[in-house]
Formats: sequence, structure tokens, C-alpha cells
Amino acid sequence: MGAASECEALPFGRASVDGKFLSLGGQTFFVRGVTYGAFRPDDSGREYTDTRLIERDFAHMARLGINTVRIPHTVPPRSLLDAAARHGLRVMVGLSAEQGAGYLIDGKLPDDFVDRFRAKVRVCADHPALLCVALGNEIMASQARWLGCRRVTRYLHSLYKIVKKEDPQAIVTYVNYPTTEYLELPFLDLVSFNVYLETRDKLQAYLARLQNIAGDRPLLLTELGLDSLRHGELAQAAALDWQIRATAEAGAAGAIVFSWTDEWFRAGSQVEDWAFGITDIERNPKPAAHAVRKAFHETPFAPVGEWPKISVIVCTYNGARTLRECLSVLTTLDYPNYEVIVVNDGSTDETAAIALDYPVRLIEQSNKGLSVARNAGLAASDGEIVAYIDDDAFPHRYWLRYLAAVFSRSAHVGIGGPNLPPTGDGFIAECVANAPGNPLHVLLSDEIAEHIPGCNMAYRKEALVAIGGFDPRFRAGAPGDRQGVGGASPLR
Repeated sequence: MGAASECEALPFGRASVDGKFLSLGGQTFFVRGVTYGAFRPDDSGREYTDTRLIERDFAHMARLGINTVRIPHTVPPRSLLDAAARHGLRVMVGLSAEQGAGYLIDGKLPDDFVDRFRAKVRVCADHPALLCVALGNEIMASQARWLGCRRVTRYLHSLYKIVKKEDPQAIVTYVNYPTTEYLELPFLDLVSFNVYLETRDKLQAYLARLQNIAGDRPLLLTELGLDSLRHGELAQAAALDWQIRATAEAGAAGAIVFSWTDEWFRAGSQVEDWAFGITDIERNPKPAAHAVRKAFHETPFAPVGEWPKISVIVCTYNGARTLRECLSVLTTLDYPNYEVIVVNDGSTDETAAIALDYPVRLIEQSNKGLSVARNAGLAASDGEIVAYIDDDAFPHRYWLRYLAAVFSRSAHVGIGGPNLPPTGDGFIAECVANAPGNPLHVLLSDEIAEHIPGCNMAYRKEALVAIGGFDPRFRAGAPGDRQGVGGASPLR
């Protein structure tokens, strides 16, 4: 998938959360970003005043396939967001809540701090280039331990409510890091982490952990990178390549590279003893800039010679109420080589007629139960992989690509993923989803599952056939393979 600057303009409008991803103009928006700043302020204490440099930087970013600029520490002027919009970029704005955490010792935020925070929100509120708002960046671990998790959580929640009051459409996050991953912030729309790990296996393992922390929400890596001063420019380029690719493979909503340039101003002086930029202080591109461009261009799915054929099997009994929406999505998935098989298990409603409206293979049988229906779909399938989905489930556009990608790098025979309640499905549906006894995605580790949900499970066909398929004694809710793995195969 290419970046917008290389293939098509980004759609207008505000972004929204769509299951495990962000959406923009009805399309999945994969964040391909860089941090920008902090820079030396002018005599009046203002950053981001050199408009010609900003325009030049943003144009260069767009040519590299970057679509997001993260301003981590200073609320930028609205003119910067205007410039971003001109170059097809979105902006992640930081509100620096970490600077006010010390007030929590007194038990109450001063009115002037709240007023200043509200004023920061208003600077960027409702701007079409605004991607999301970060309440803060890395409250120090020592400070968080001293104050306690509950107090920090209440503090960030109070700031979250201020943002939502000023800009109800804003996507709100807080940028965390590994030493304070225990902070429980369930109110956030988006889960963000800064992660610096220098080996691929450790990053992949931690990404699996972060996906479990994120739960039903999107996960965004807001800083990753390598210091070229200590490791060399070629090592930096190589590291950024696999860091971006590993993040995409893990099903994250995107990655933000630290940083755009070696120019970095903190604590009253220019930082000179490290060089994380993908351009040097004069904005000359390093090898890392070309590596980032290539990795962003080829993620979330790198080019492959041939995608394996997948047979998607929908087993339904009197599913007319939801089947049409399910098939409408299934028949328009972004995957080059798949078939859809509908097994009608003796329905007495309009299920069969609805299935005939779509380019699917319809198998009719008398009512014999879910396991027999699944086995019938298995016997009729032509794919190397069989993927099962319920008639009331609606997959993400890239569902099959994530499944195939995980199978391609794994020896596991069964892979599944999350089962997310659709947005706005109603109070009753949310109660059912959280009721005791509802099937759960039970993890034995960050990646290995005790079982996988039947509405989102896939198997290598030869392995499933070898064990005889599903046990016909189970007429409803037949369990998935208990040796499954929790792969990056998101449903919404």
C-alpha cells in the first residue's frame, strides 16, 4: 500500500476510531508518522514560527510517504495545522499533562492550570488536519509510583473530559511507556506507547503484550527509533525498517518515528549528544529517511509473490436479520484470492434467498447443528486456509490479509483474533457481550490462546481435515482448536 502523497490524496474530514484502527473518509488510516520538535523558541518564547521551514519540511515528509506529524511537547499554532493540511498531513498534538502532574501532591489542580489547559485545546479544536490529541507524554515512573495509579488516572480522566467538552469529535490518547504500563486508562479512545527496543524478537513480544493491554482499542506506537550517533547511520536505517514492519505485522494502527531531524531542543539548550533524526540538523536525508519511505510504502502488508487462497465459511441458521450485512462486507474484502461459502443449516426464514443475492457458494442442508455445518463448508472448500465467521459478524476490510500474513510467518495450524462489539450496537448488546458465560478469548500467554472465538477462527485446511474437522456432538457453539494462537486478525 502506498502513502497518500504517492498514490492518492487523503480524504477530507476528521478521523474516527474504527475497531482496532483509525478511519478517515471511510477508509482505514494507517498512521505513518514522525515527531517534529521540540525546537528552539524565538525571543518571545514561541516555537514553530519559521513558516518557510515548516512548509519545506512538510513537503519533504509528504514525498517520503509520511502522513502524520506528531508535536509531542508544545501546542503548535493553528497556522502549522493549516500548513499540514496543504500537504495532506494529519497532526497529533501533545497537551503536556506531565507538566501538571506535580499539582496532584496538593490534591487539587489550580484554576489557572485548568484554564491554560483548556486554552491549549481550543487552539487546535475542530481543525480538519487534527488527527488526535495526546493528553501528555510519559509521566515519570517515579512520580506515578509516588502519586499512585488511581490519582494519576483521575487526573488524566479530568483532562480527557475537558478535551471532549471543547472538541467532542477529538480522538484522545495519552502517550505511555513501558515502566508505567500498569496505568489503567479505560476512557482513552486510542492507546499510545513510546517503545525503544533494539531487537526484533523483543519488540514483537512486547507488541503482543501491548495489544492485550489495548484490548478493543487501536494501538499506536508514538515513538520508535535508533540513535545514529552511537550506532551509525546504516544501523539506524536497518532498525527503523524492521521496527516499522514489526509494528504493522502486529496489527497496530500505525507507527511514529522519532524523529524528523537531529535538531532537538530541550531544557533550554540544543541536544548534541544524540542523533535520532531521519534527516540531519540541516534537513539532509540520512539513509534512515529512505528506509522509512520504503517501509511505510510496503506496510501494513509487504508485497508477496502470491497470497494463499482462503475459503471463508459462514454457517447460518435463521440468520436473515444480519446475514445481508455480513455478506455485503465479506464480498468486498481487500484480498486477492478468496471464496465465500454459506452453509444454510435448515433455516426457515429468508436466509437462502439472501445468500443468492451475493457471489457466494450456497450449501443447503437440513438442520444438523453448527459442527456439521462447519464440516460441510470444510468439505466444499478449495482454499489452503479455511476461515470461519458468524452470520452476525462483520470483518475489517483487511481481515484476510492479517490472517494470511500471520500464517505465512507461523507454524501454527490455528489462528484467531479478537471479537469486538460493533460501535453503537446498543445497550442490550453490550450487556450480552459482557455477560458471564459469554465465550472469552482466553490467553495462556500474550500470544498463545486456550481457545479462539468461533466467529473469528482460521485453520490450515489439511490440519483440520486430518483431525476429522469438528465434533458433530456439538450442535451449537462448537469450540475452536484449543491450540490456537491469538493472531492479528481484527474484527469490528
